[in-house]
Amino acid sequence: MTRFVHCVALRYDWGPRRTLRQASGDPQVTAAAQAAGATLRLFVMRVHVVSDVHGAHEALAEAGDGADALVCLGDLILFLDYADLSRGIFPELFGARAAAHLVELRTARRFDEAREFSRSLWAGLDREEAVESAVRRQYAELFAAFPAPTYATYGNVDIPRLWPQYARDGVTVLDADTARIGDWTFGFVGGGLRTPMRTPYEIDDEAYAAKIDALGPVDVLCTHIPPALPELTYDTAARRFERGSDAILEAIRRHRPRYALFGHVHQPLVSRMRVGTTECVNVGHFRASGKPWVLEW
Repeated sequence: MTRFVHCVALRYDWGPRRTLRQASGDPQVTAAAQAAGATLRLFVMRVHVVSDVHGAHEALAEAGDGADALVCLGDLILFLDYADLSRGIFPELFGARAAAHLVELRTARRFDEAREFSRSLWAGLDREEAVESAVRRQYAELFAAFPAPTYATYGNVDIPRLWPQYARDGVTVLDADTARIGDWTFGFVGGGLRTPMRTPYEIDDEAYAAKIDALGPVDVLCTHIPPALPELTYDTAARRFERGSDAILEAIRRHRPRYALFGHVHQPLVSRMRVGTTECVNVGHFRASGKPWVLEW
């Protein structure tokens, strides 16, 4: 039986650290591994992946440490933190008590009542101006925290038209587009599908499917939402199914990428599973964990 020693033998550091170093060149370690019949695995590239950042700019500033690139799968904005109802745009404007009531209505799937309650709070206020002002403050902090290089796509709570104003050199924004990282092709599709929540960047199923189709075959498929599989779309804390994409699932079965990476579901029933030869991975709720998911090859 073949055994693997999980270590980094050669690493390239791009950007400001443009050096080649021997990361694990201890001859005693190598000899012991070979004597045990192990096969040394060489990882040349290391990419860190985050999703559902939701305002965690301090942790984001460290998310790329030790990586050749950072990939961000969206949901930068924190509108309402279900774990801390005092945090986010909504409680900043209306207080934690109002936030708690809104969460109660949403959790009970009483979406019409939730919208009516929200409308009553916004009465007499310029909602668009207030929200955009708060979003801009968060984007300024978050985009300043991105390391270079970063490859990012939108989540369903993001506002795509604002991103070009904050994406500096070294931050590449992609949607229905691909990027070459090392010797692998990464395909990116942002946003979510239509839901009763009516978050800012939800699009029709047909438009979303067209974006997925535009990518063609890739090594790593990067989306904000998961493929439409119940194990991956069920949130155990919210106790509901989030919307997954049939188009993503079809693309996985058709093109068989090495990985399909996504976020969106904060507490999934299953965070990782295979579809054919493709490893489907929920990279985690970054605001809660503060840790990126690591991809090496």
